[in-house]
Amino acid sequence: MVILAVGGSGLWWTHQPLSLRTPVVDLSIEPGTSARGVAQDAVDAGVLTSPHLLYWWFRLSGDSRRIRAGSYELQGDVTPRSLLSKLVRGEEALRAVTLVEGLTFKQFRQILQKAEQLAPDTQGLAPDLIMQKLERPGIAPEGRFYPDTYTYTKGSSDLAVLQRALHAMDRHLDAAWQTRQSDNPLKTPEELLILASIIEKETGRASDRAMIASVFTNRLRIGMMLQTDPTVIYGLGDKFDGNLRRRDLLADTPWNTYTRAGLPPTPISMPGKASLLAAAQPAKSRALYFVAKGDGNSQFSESLDAHNRAVSKYQLGR
Repeated sequence: MVILAVGGSGLWWTHQPLSLRTPVVDLSIEPGTSARGVAQDAVDAGVLTSPHLLYWWFRLSGDSRRIRAGSYELQGDVTPRSLLSKLVRGEEALRAVTLVEGLTFKQFRQILQKAEQLAPDTQGLAPDLIMQKLERPGIAPEGRFYPDTYTYTKGSSDLAVLQRALHAMDRHLDAAWQTRQSDNPLKTPEELLILASIIEKETGRASDRAMIASVFTNRLRIGMMLQTDPTVIYGLGDKFDGNLRRRDLLADTPWNTYTRAGLPPTPISMPGKASLLAAAQPAKSRALYFVAKGDGNSQFSESLDAHNRAVSKYQLGR
């Protein structure tokens, strides 16, 4: 009866919530930590119980050797049983950072620097050095990272997030390239990435994306300058004050598509999946011009005269 009573009390204890020093306790377990060490780490982190009790529970459960290293968050409803289950399953505490379509590499880095409990290992590093660490030496970082939401564990490196985003863009770019139309004038995946980055910046409404892609591919096909403002703005860099002037359109930079023919030398933003597919599969049209209508949509024209009338109507209000 004594044995049954002790066993019953122990079983009851494993189902009772553990007291915590704070509402949320961060528990970090290093690789190679023994079950006894894990129990002590839990108590040191803020679990208010006996480390000996926890250790013997780990041992008696038969799962003590299956506990995984990692970073865990313990909250007020955690019991000895649920704690062990979390540690055995490796249910680490995850944070998330969202990288948005159309942002530049510089803006991506600013977001990563502000991400919660993400180690800023790239802080202070020049872009070319970051690409070396990612094993892409000599490759410009612009456009190379896929915009998405990435989860990570506490203390993870921002370089690891960039590595995942880099590989994600590789996959999406390759998938888009495989679907390109036979008459598409783009010659390489790199050119598709560059055009997709321009489409991303020019698209006000998703329904216009394929037509915007059509305008640019039509221009490339006949050797017409792209003349797209976002490339000029990108080339101006920190000099751009939010107001694009005529003199800016005439200021030559490698990215100024008013002064230089063809695609710019690098992407100008991080394009998403829709823009990559639009660059690969533009709409079938003869449009060579478009202008914003002021409601998020664009007006497309096949001739300069029609385009000038659209500009007069939608931009000048005539």
